[in-house]
Amino acid sequence: MKRKKDQMALHLMMLPGMILLAIFSFTPMFGIIMAFQNYMPARGIAKSPWVGMDNFIFMFQMPDSKQIFINTITIAVGKIILSTFVTIVFALLLNEIRNGLFKKGLQTILYLPHFMSWVIIGGMVVQIFATDNGILNVLFQNLGLGSIPFLSSAGAWIGTYVGVGIWQSIGWGAIIYLSAITGIDQEQYEAARVDGCNRFRMMYKITLPNILPTVIIMLILKIGGMVSIGFEQPLMMG
Repeated sequence: MKRKKDQMALHLMMLPGMILLAIFSFTPMFGIIMAFQNYMPARGIAKSPWVGMDNFIFMFQMPDSKQIFINTITIAVGKIILSTFVTIVFALLLNEIRNGLFKKGLQTILYLPHFMSWVIIGGMVVQIFATDNGILNVLFQNLGLGSIPFLSSAGAWIGTYVGVGIWQSIGWGAIIYLSAITGIDQEQYEAARVDGCNRFRMMYKITLPNILPTVIIMLILKIGGMVSIGFEQPLMMG
């Protein structure tokens, strides 16, 4: 009880977030019951007829259900692995920049896509990757390399999809990892310099092990939403 009393200020700071989590994350979970109903908006959840597992049977009997599941897992796993790796590398390199103005400017530029809607990003993607008049394919054609169907070929589309997703989220992830790096005891770096370690070795031996707990937490949070790759990005890029 004494410990709880001493930590009361921290619990009060957490309270607004917990309330929002309860309202927007826990309470809507009751809506899962719609999956077992022939849901009719006019009747609502309480009065819609119960159909049991019929919706799931219908879904798994669809000819493309297996391919849909494989595509979802492939895209989700690829996005998690690549985005985590790229974001960590970017945060480590950003941390090594000593020019504060350039560092802040680069971080701001890469953080901006996090605030853009997928409608805007989708329009940019079409302008850049379109087969006929996209900026990249026009450049390739002028170089005599031919065009690449970034948005229509299955393999190329997955790569484009994952790459755009990483670009959209890399700034946000880098801020989280940079915050973890800032909390590392600077005496460890000073001791390493005295022992003759270069910056790359300090990055590998000190920075990475210290931010590993943050990396694990971020991975757990991403895995929790693995099969929910989102609706807006595939729609806008399709």
